[in-house]
Amino acid sequence: MSGHGEPIAMTATRSGPLTGRAEVPGDKSISHRALILGALAVGETKVTGLLEGQDVLDTASAMRAFGAEVIQHGPGSWSVHGVGVGGFSEPADVIDCGNSGTGVRLIMGCMATSPITATFTGDASLRKRPMGRVTDPLALFGARAWGRSGGRLPMTLVGAADPVPVRYTVPVPSAQVKSAVLLAGLNAPGQTVVIEREPTRDHSERMLRGFGAELAVEDGPEGRVIILTGQPELRPQTVAVPRDPSSAAFPVSAALIVEGSDILVPGVSQNPTRNGLYLTLVEMGADIAFQNPREEGGEPVADLRVRASSLKGIEVPEERAASMIDEYPVLSVVAAFAEGTTVMRGVRELRVKESDRIDAMARGLEACGVRVEEEEDVLIVHGMGPGGVPGGATCRTHLDHRIAMSFLVLGLASQRPVTVDDGSPIATSFPVFERLMAGLGADIARTAP
Repeated sequence: MSGHGEPIAMTATRSGPLTGRAEVPGDKSISHRALILGALAVGETKVTGLLEGQDVLDTASAMRAFGAEVIQHGPGSWSVHGVGVGGFSEPADVIDCGNSGTGVRLIMGCMATSPITATFTGDASLRKRPMGRVTDPLALFGARAWGRSGGRLPMTLVGAADPVPVRYTVPVPSAQVKSAVLLAGLNAPGQTVVIEREPTRDHSERMLRGFGAELAVEDGPEGRVIILTGQPELRPQTVAVPRDPSSAAFPVSAALIVEGSDILVPGVSQNPTRNGLYLTLVEMGADIAFQNPREEGGEPVADLRVRASSLKGIEVPEERAASMIDEYPVLSVVAAFAEGTTVMRGVRELRVKESDRIDAMARGLEACGVRVEEEEDVLIVHGMGPGGVPGGATCRTHLDHRIAMSFLVLGLASQRPVTVDDGSPIATSFPVFERLMAGLGADIARTAP
């Protein structure tokens, strides 16, 4: 059962060449942060290109519940009248973050150092995800949390009345945890220090600086050290959200494996902490041209020209995992159409996403005739070459938008159609997915469950 209504079964059928222009939505990570930092600034922040998927809309609702004025003016055009650092008011009702792990963890961070109480919940998928990885460091500031067994939602968080700055080493690579701690540090006196052994996406650091926070980043023997000076007055900004590289991964991957395809995906973020998939695809032999490189909204972007390619399996460097953690599901699909074996290591974090993505992809690929091996931290896909995947299965999505889109991409190049049991979660991150893919020539249809 979907967390957003009745399940929507969808079927992808082998398609002719994909052609045209794929205007993918704004970046989800940056959209969340633009709304949150806009709410913590004093004055009006204007945002263009905001992703209007359900995850981001839930964050907008949460910012309203904490006292900010959040207004939509037109498609992708929003404004946020902020209340300032430490200015959140106590919400009158439970904060429902839907399917968004990013949303709930960042919002917990930015309220944890204010003397208010809030209760958080989400859909069936989000209620299974561990929150202790965030509430543990927030407790160091003085916040207290009570939730279900295993540190799961619903959960009540009581913010610290007299917060103290912290020094925290992130135990596993996680931009969500890092960002939650930095946001909590905004309303703590002195300097909050976050140490990453492996760098993760740096949108929070870029945007915090853009809003006027005093933030320094140093490389030391412990890893990447981020130093934030607390209690700034954040200045409102105009934020242009670049297009999401994680969403772009689906039309890009489809074009690579559907024979004869040639598409353009304009304005995609090329942030070096997010571009691991594209480096990997090029190493596999992908014909991707990065055209018109430029900067938009403080982020590097480029237009991607993508043509169908003969691909080879590779061993993906383990240290690249943090820069492409959300893209491994669709990479495993691309790997199924490559010649040879693709080995993905350091992917343990996939087991605590919207679903256990390693298990979900392994079971679905096997059902479609692909040989897969998995360990706790490893996924291995034995490629079957162009057009070599039998397909023909119905794959479970486990309320996970990326699993749903990955298997629909698989069906576009498989010998027989591939069905997903529920495509409704796609709306959380890529609400125009069906229309965009149809515009390129993809045969994806809603079907009777």
